[in-house]
Amino acid sequence: MFRRYTFDITHVVKALNSIEVRFQSPVSYAAQQSRAHTLYQVPPNCPPSVQEGECHVNFIRKEQCSFSWDWGPAFPTLGIWEDVRIEAYNSCHLNYFTFSPIYDNSTQDWNLEIESSFDVVSSKPVSGQVIVEIPKLQTQQSYSVELQPGERIVKLFVKMNKTVTIETWWPHGHGNQTGYNMTVLFKLNKDLEIKKSAKIYFRTVELIQEPIKGSPGLSFYFKINGVPIFLKGSNWIPADSFQDRVTSDLLSLLSHSVVDANMNTLRVWGGGIYERDEFYELCDELGIMVWQDFMFACALYPTNRGFMSSVRTEVAYQIRRLKSHPSIIIWSGNNENEAALMMNWYNVDIEYMSTYVTDYVKLYVKNIREIVLAEDKTRPFITSSPTNGAESVAEGWLAKNPYDKHYGDVHFYDYFSDCWDWSIFPKARFVSEYGYQSWPSFSTLEKVSSKEDWSYNSRFAVHRQHHVSGNDEMLSQAQLHFKLPQHTDPLRLFKDTIYLTQIKKKRCIYRIKNFYEAMRKRQIIY
Repeated sequence: MFRRYTFDITHVVKALNSIEVRFQSPVSYAAQQSRAHTLYQVPPNCPPSVQEGECHVNFIRKEQCSFSWDWGPAFPTLGIWEDVRIEAYNSCHLNYFTFSPIYDNSTQDWNLEIESSFDVVSSKPVSGQVIVEIPKLQTQQSYSVELQPGERIVKLFVKMNKTVTIETWWPHGHGNQTGYNMTVLFKLNKDLEIKKSAKIYFRTVELIQEPIKGSPGLSFYFKINGVPIFLKGSNWIPADSFQDRVTSDLLSLLSHSVVDANMNTLRVWGGGIYERDEFYELCDELGIMVWQDFMFACALYPTNRGFMSSVRTEVAYQIRRLKSHPSIIIWSGNNENEAALMMNWYNVDIEYMSTYVTDYVKLYVKNIREIVLAEDKTRPFITSSPTNGAESVAEGWLAKNPYDKHYGDVHFYDYFSDCWDWSIFPKARFVSEYGYQSWPSFSTLEKVSSKEDWSYNSRFAVHRQHHVSGNDEMLSQAQLHFKLPQHTDPLRLFKDTIYLTQIKKKRCIYRIKNFYEAMRKRQIIY
């Protein structure tokens, strides 16, 4: 689900052809792969029973939350979910085209690196010119190329016109999102022209991890174009359980809602999907920074040859597809897997711990990290979230306490303590996840339920709650400051109760948001 597949059909195509596609249940496939991994188990085998989910999702490279999550249903989809096409060519074909603006600190100049991959099928070399044009920057450069038969990479280094001022891309609330139209024309063998058009943005990003005077640990914050930026945002999970229902209008609505809510960041969470190009284009245009997880979440993963080969292809493909977007400011190897291993969420037998540590380093450090460093030198990379960042690296890539508030980022959830008491919130360097539950509005529930479901303790309500004791926790949190509804009318009681959970959540989010905004300039004291 996370990579592009290509097949050479040259030797099987006939005058009349038919294509037959056979699908295997992803649940069955995941189970088969798990059984085939006989040396040791790779936990967790199954999600908690309250999630009503499917097992062994860590053995299949598809949307991890489609097998269920603590916030969503199990819909393990199958089938073709992107366009399928036949491409015919006689001499050569452009496989991919990607680029990265590079800022030279020593000369304070902007340059551009362009990389293209070609499949040359002719028996003789293919030669010609590549013309790069960026009209508004008064930049036009031409390059001679010669491609030998086979898979070939063309790398170009474009120097920007120094007489023209380049406007940089800024996050929402900090400046404009200026972009420049670019065309790259490949004129090959006199009769073949391939033209690519793209919008190019210029910005730098730094992840600052430095000692803090008077405090233990290290800082953890971002600079965009040399300016410290306070990130305000949300985790982005898949917009629908069925991706074919996600329309352009929906993506636009949700993206503009982020800006309207005065956010400037979305974290594309590692249990979902790498989003489509349109999502990142919207983030570019709106100034929404993106923290991009790779799609590994809340699990240990196998590292056998076949799995690792697929992962390497996936990671390289996604970086090449996405790295030209200025909105993406960081790559993160996974969601919560450092914490899962070091806090022993899955009760791993101590005799196997070294094996899982070795697998972790092999997957996220020796493979994913190495590919990121080779493919994209313009962004920081961290192995996990939460992580202690540089301190995790110093401890061999896995920190003894990944939730140490003096390093890196933390995730914070506390459904028991009074959220109006600001002292419960961790005085952390960076908080990349926090949240509270609430029920959706009755108008939403009404569309997918019947009258017998309209009770807070109905089978429907219990079944839809995938977090252990989640419904009770919401009421316990609410009654710390509100009287619970006592109506004799069951429908009014249900409506008022779910509304109260929303009020409770709103107040909790308001408290924690204000706390971190107030503390953002005071990190040196804790």
